[in-house]
Amino acid sequence: MSNQETITSLSAADLSAKLKAKELSAVEVTTAFLDRIDSVDPTYGAFLAVDREKAIAEAEKAQSLLDSGDAGPLTGVPVAIKDNISTTGIETTCASKILKGYVPPFDATVVSMLKAQGAVILGKTNLDEFAMGSSTETSAYKLTRNPWDTTRTPGGSSGGSAAAVAGNLAPLSLGSDTGGSIRLPASLCGIVGFKPTYGRCSRYGLIAFGSSLDQIGPFGKNVEDAAILAAATTGHDAMDSTSIQSPGIDLSGLKEGSLKGMKLALPVEMFGDSGDPKVAALIQDALDRLRAAGATVTEVSIEEIKYGVTTYYIIAPAEASSNLARFDGIRYGARQESKGHIGLVEKTRGEGFGHEVKARIMIGTYALSAGYYDAFYTKAQQVRAHMREKFLQTFQEFDFVVSPTSPVTAFKLGEFDADPLAMKLLDYCTIPANMIGAPAISLNVGYSDGLPVGLQLMGAPMADEALLAAAYAVEREFADVQHTPQLL
Repeated sequence: MSNQETITSLSAADLSAKLKAKELSAVEVTTAFLDRIDSVDPTYGAFLAVDREKAIAEAEKAQSLLDSGDAGPLTGVPVAIKDNISTTGIETTCASKILKGYVPPFDATVVSMLKAQGAVILGKTNLDEFAMGSSTETSAYKLTRNPWDTTRTPGGSSGGSAAAVAGNLAPLSLGSDTGGSIRLPASLCGIVGFKPTYGRCSRYGLIAFGSSLDQIGPFGKNVEDAAILAAATTGHDAMDSTSIQSPGIDLSGLKEGSLKGMKLALPVEMFGDSGDPKVAALIQDALDRLRAAGATVTEVSIEEIKYGVTTYYIIAPAEASSNLARFDGIRYGARQESKGHIGLVEKTRGEGFGHEVKARIMIGTYALSAGYYDAFYTKAQQVRAHMREKFLQTFQEFDFVVSPTSPVTAFKLGEFDADPLAMKLLDYCTIPANMIGAPAISLNVGYSDGLPVGLQLMGAPMADEALLAAAYAVEREFADVQHTPQLL
């Protein structure tokens, strides 16, 4: 194994330890990842933009912190950023033609926090256009491929961020999660993806899709890595009106969790008829292992889960319709010249947005229109309130809710082109956490036909620390099944 392969296969925690021990330099680490991106990302397609010069300069600054002894857990550690999160001096497109050439004049709060701690920003990762999709196939620029099998999708919408970590192109990455866009690709790529409680991570600088649902969160090779990145990017932010008045996530108890006495609720509705029976069987085997380790797993019924996808695809498009109205070629967006104001807007939006984005804007606009607002949007919000109430009642009796993350393993690229509804149903198990603002995490617990299968744990709102500790304990129980794909 070459030195580059050795460095890029290390976890973020191990990289941090070696950097602090002067066994590696920040420039050496950053260069190893940049060289690997150059050599294999033309196949994986994880990145949309990489700025080698800027990354090396940040690594040199990080080395100064390391040399002075003023280093944190992420000092000198490279991080990849989903391309709907603003970065100064690096193009931010949301994988859409309408934002081609847009270079933000400011950093998102999470990026500013990482830079202040000496992390190195490698570049921007591919996604479904404006984060609308579950396979990263709606990107206007490229396909992203799953490192486990390059004929398959990494999931979406944060597929580039997941593929970057799974493919050893970055030790850590940030994604965004509106209905499962961190957890689904984490499951399909065999890594860890964590969605914090809504409001614990600043959304300032995140280009909005569904404002009441969107949340930035981390990907890591393991729970510890994801937790380190979560702790580094959470905390109150006055620039974000939805930010909760709470400190950043505290990792002091991360490794103190235990499966003994843990009470898990298993909603029967999470095992739908449309899932892969092999995935369902593997999850049941995983739950048996948790029981043997001292956890109790009790079947419950949360009927509102059955309406989650339907409700989500009213609320999220409605919010998208409002949020994306600004991209008209006048206020924002790459302008397409035409005669008159209306013609300019029509041509800009018609040529700038892809099919999926246009479809969701139209659905959302319809749901918000006079005569249909109460029938659709108001009704959906009522169902959402019932779902939240039922989950909160469940959390009064149980520590966490457990389920599959995805009903299937990574599917072939193009497999759902003719069945968009089947694609949307992939978010069946992940949507509830966004609807109620709860933290949720996906971690790998095994393989079906050689492809990873993720287990999802969901906690009560603000129970992020307890959830991460529980996930760490679960991961230890499944240490024997953890391995990496045969990488390029």
